[in-house]
Amino acid sequence: MTVTMSKDAPLAESILHMQARLQAHGFDVEEYDWQNPVPHVWSVRMRDRLFPVLDVQGKGTSMQAAQASALGELFERLSSDNFFNGLFYGEEIAASDFVHHPSERWFALEKSGLPQGLLDEPTQSHYNLDGELSAKMLVDASSGNRSRGICALPFTRQQNQQTVWIPVNIIDNLYTINGLAAGNSVYEARVQALSGIFERHIKTTILTAGISLPHIPASVVEGYREVADTLQLLRDEGFVVYVMDASLAGKFPLVCITLLDPNTGGCIAAFGAHPKFGIALQRAMVELLHKRSLDALRSLSPPTFNLREVAEPDNLQHHLRDSSGVVSWELFSSKSDYEYTAWNIEGDTQAEFERLCHLIHRVDMDIYIADYDHLGVYCCRVIVPGMADMFPVDRLVHDNNNKGIELRDFVMRMPMLSNHERQVFTQQLTRLDVDEQASLPEMCGILAEPANGLAGVTVAEVKALLYLTQGDISSAVESVSRVLETDGLPAKKAALYRCLHALGSALISTHVVADNYRKVLVDIYGDARVKRCEAMLAGRQLFDDFIEIKPDFSNSPQHAKTIDLYRRLQLAKQNSTS
Repeated sequence: MTVTMSKDAPLAESILHMQARLQAHGFDVEEYDWQNPVPHVWSVRMRDRLFPVLDVQGKGTSMQAAQASALGELFERLSSDNFFNGLFYGEEIAASDFVHHPSERWFALEKSGLPQGLLDEPTQSHYNLDGELSAKMLVDASSGNRSRGICALPFTRQQNQQTVWIPVNIIDNLYTINGLAAGNSVYEARVQALSGIFERHIKTTILTAGISLPHIPASVVEGYREVADTLQLLRDEGFVVYVMDASLAGKFPLVCITLLDPNTGGCIAAFGAHPKFGIALQRAMVELLHKRSLDALRSLSPPTFNLREVAEPDNLQHHLRDSSGVVSWELFSSKSDYEYTAWNIEGDTQAEFERLCHLIHRVDMDIYIADYDHLGVYCCRVIVPGMADMFPVDRLVHDNNNKGIELRDFVMRMPMLSNHERQVFTQQLTRLDVDEQASLPEMCGILAEPANGLAGVTVAEVKALLYLTQGDISSAVESVSRVLETDGLPAKKAALYRCLHALGSALISTHVVADNYRKVLVDIYGDARVKRCEAMLAGRQLFDDFIEIKPDFSNSPQHAKTIDLYRRLQLAKQNSTS
């Protein structure tokens, strides 16, 4: 059986164990979309046959490595409830003994400031540096239970082994999948999590600061035959490939591999992190090539001297998602900012973990860890404030994922709202000042599906309908314009709103007689659609496509099915602590 340097058990043994645990918990997964674009680079997707929301990707230098990677991601996201981030669990779960984990603790909302005992001094300073964060902002979106307060989970601060209570809301908003990992042992999982945190953070630092990296000597790379052979294949195809030391003089366990295409000028920079140099090198290679054909490598963006372009949030998201973002020419300067430093962290996974903690602690950052094994596989979530954050901290104040809590009841009862409730709904949507093309059901934690009529429904669409209930045709036409800008708008909906926009624009015009254009609109859109739009402009038939969603989601089967899945995981948590 294959044993890799980064694992505490053979791959085949790990795969069999994880597959057995999935079956024991009632999951039925299938593998699909296998890809092997070049030798020693594999990827696979994996999903549950009954719950397609459980969809993950694995990658590695072999089929087994990719398979184990996918299974590991499935367990780490199941164990941490990441698949359900922001989903409304319903009132029954929100009032149950525990909502997220049996170890959770609830803190009552304070009129001012944060509750006593929530967070510790370093985390309070990090998350509330400007004093703008209120207790109300930390209510988690999945429960939405403000009367119960703030739900927090226990993490252990590694510097002093003290328990620190971190709100679920902060975890969901700032960290998503960063810091999640699974492993054959507690320490293996923790090393994987910390390696991922290092990779994303140091990579972002190098790219946004325009740091020039030194090359790793070819003689060193040649010692890793599989990597060397694959990179030579790329060079034989005409690509320029550099292997670079991203450790910043041995401070951090990172490798960078860059590829440039002389024919198009395109470039990609991929990073890999792990305490063992050889594993970091492999990971950089796999990140560079997985799910990419050689042809795809010829459609990359060229480097730039504009660091602002590199540091744009959207560009950094491309880097974090698949390394496809724009990079700076400064990365390639022959005058590197650091000397090449040979590095490798010796020892077992416990020694690796302790060394990685030391690297973080010596730059005055803290590490908080929660371990989970209720599904029979060691998993953890590691939080390093300031290093693991996937989004700016001010997101908690200005773009919190719980902003839809106060809209949730309105969305679930849209066809049944009174005129007064519709006015309040309109005011709240306007006050929130959110992107009009954002998905309203997603904002509220409700699965959009054909059964409830919410599939593809945006803030702009609902605002347009609400304006029409109040006879405000001018504002409705403006919102309809935003609806028509929505990407992927279904043909029937697009036709309805184009017709509505034309009729509404004619009605509010001071020099147009709307009836003069009815015939041409009927010829374009059909008599039935024109009549529907006329009724909508008169304040009728506005919510005919929606239903009143029941509190138990029994008439929204996909949402109800997902909640049933969550209940199954809740039972596993409960059984593991009883």
